[in-house]
Amino acid sequence: MTTSPPRARQDTGDLPPLLPAARRALKHPALMHYNRLAALVLLANAAFATASWPLATPTLGNAALANLALAVLIRQQYVINLLFRLATAAPTTWPLKVRWTLGKVYHFGGLHVGGALAGTAWFLALTISTPDSAARAVGWALLALLALIIATALPPFRARYHDHFERIHRFGGWTALALFWTHTLLASPGPWQVGVLAVVTFSVALPWLRLRKVDVRLERPSSHVVLARFDHGETPFAGSSTAISRSPLKEWHSFANVPTPGESGFRLTVSRAGDWTGSFIDDLPEQVWVKGITTAGVANIEVLFRKVVYVATGSGIGPCLPHLLAAEVPSRLVWATRDPRSTYGDALVDEILAVQPHALVWDTSRHGKPDMVRLAHEAYRDFGAEAVICISNKRLTWQVVHGLERRGIPAYGAIWDS
Repeated sequence: MTTSPPRARQDTGDLPPLLPAARRALKHPALMHYNRLAALVLLANAAFATASWPLATPTLGNAALANLALAVLIRQQYVINLLFRLATAAPTTWPLKVRWTLGKVYHFGGLHVGGALAGTAWFLALTISTPDSAARAVGWALLALLALIIATALPPFRARYHDHFERIHRFGGWTALALFWTHTLLASPGPWQVGVLAVVTFSVALPWLRLRKVDVRLERPSSHVVLARFDHGETPFAGSSTAISRSPLKEWHSFANVPTPGESGFRLTVSRAGDWTGSFIDDLPEQVWVKGITTAGVANIEVLFRKVVYVATGSGIGPCLPHLLAAEVPSRLVWATRDPRSTYGDALVDEILAVQPHALVWDTSRHGKPDMVRLAHEAYRDFGAEAVICISNKRLTWQVVHGLERRGIPAYGAIWDS
């Protein structure tokens, strides 16, 4: 473990030059793959409408249904896992530029956004052109609900009122699905429409069919962190996540699963980051609700590269830990956190150092906050890595990912789209 003071570390070399302006512009967050996918869906729909207009009422309905089905199904856990499996199947002998792009698979949420916006637009056109008064009334009710869901999903509202966003998305989505069924049945649907709606409905219901209350063993190394241990018959794959709740109809929180090789069950690292996590740490519940299917996360793209650097701050070590323990890909850890042993406990820190003896663990209580872009680049350069994966808060994640990508270094981090 390295704990050199800030000046000694940050003056060890310059960052590589920025890419040419044209290439650098493509690395701007506004042009990230998430937004590109959303734009692609919208452009494809616009092209179809332009080429085929005017469209018959049944075609408008089919277009609305297809896009809204895309918006729902692309968020289904089995679909997400399939996307990750396909994207990460590429061998490391493929050109780095190709693997760099495949690693952006976790931006699939752009398809969700594009499908939701396009589907709502098609449904507006359908409602306006529908002659049946009952179907039109249901259509306007559904459009009002879709508008509410879209408005509250916009980043400013979602970030500030996430609990409200989550509930509106959940209950509003269920109500919208019921209204869509009603509208479709009023229009004497064919087997295609009924089949697609049935698949969408099953997709929405499937995670809830696996809802159950399970025992949890909690270890609190400090007032900031709890290590939650589960062993209820499932050992998830490294890099997956599990959603837990104390009140399943109100709110859910996802955490990275940390399975230990050769042991059953798994752990979650829960750090104090708000009212819910604070209450969880202070109250130490004996049971929690779990649902859904364990789902792949951003760090699963590590297998696309020969070597990777993990950059984490604070409890961001949680999503990194299962990959460090599995050691499927040679990796180097850079971890900045406040007093790691007092905060996370000797056992966890020793477990990390056992698999990462050359890790840079930066104690911010002693050395202050480091320049994470420089530390990430230094580890990337010295280790001979092909990519950097950053698990941190939103501001620092964008700082590291954007700071490296505009210098031609593949970098990945969460995009906070849920």
